[in-house]
Amino acid sequence: MDLATLLARRRMVRSFDATPVDPQWLDDTCATALWAPTAGNSAGVRMHTISANLVGAYFERATDPQWRRDSPRAPGLLRAGAVVLVTSRPEDYLERYSEADKRSSGLSTMAAWPIPYWHTDAAMATMALLLLLEEGGWSATLWGNFRRDAEVLDWVGAPEESLFASVLIGRPDGHDHRSRSLDRIVPARSARVRRVEVSPERAP
Repeated sequence: MDLATLLARRRMVRSFDATPVDPQWLDDTCATALWAPTAGNSAGVRMHTISANLVGAYFERATDPQWRRDSPRAPGLLRAGAVVLVTSRPEDYLERYSEADKRSSGLSTMAAWPIPYWHTDAAMATMALLLLLEEGGWSATLWGNFRRDAEVLDWVGAPEESLFASVLIGRPDGHDHRSRSLDRIVPARSARVRRVEVSPERAP
């Protein structure tokens, strides 16, 4: 399947049927996703895989009892067949950009980065993972990191890392709750592409 088709058909799925994902296949797929670009070859992104038997324990750390009881999406998400935590290690980037060939960038402290590339790298690796999952016949959704990250990171044994997001993976059960975001009127994709045309007198 070509990449354009994968991009067009990929959707966030938030209700799964409890089919487990093969742990070794998932580990290998995550390693492939880490071919995504990494600033300065800092290699500061990590992926932590959580098998089906630990999905419930993950949600106990990532959510609170009220959410698990009241959210209409909770039952479907709790049936995920695996979870991948995508984390980054900002110190790896500060160390890399302190080395001789990068020192002139002035990016040896966190405050110096106008756009923290550890987040950028994590996002690119996550997108690569989502596409590989789609290619492998699995559905997934991105579980944003808005709270309880310290509890989750401590549970997986990576308290020094920064949690970017979790990817919940599984087979769809056909009972997804449609996102209200899909009802928003937004510009067409083609309208969000602008060709820059510079007059000859302004060109360098």
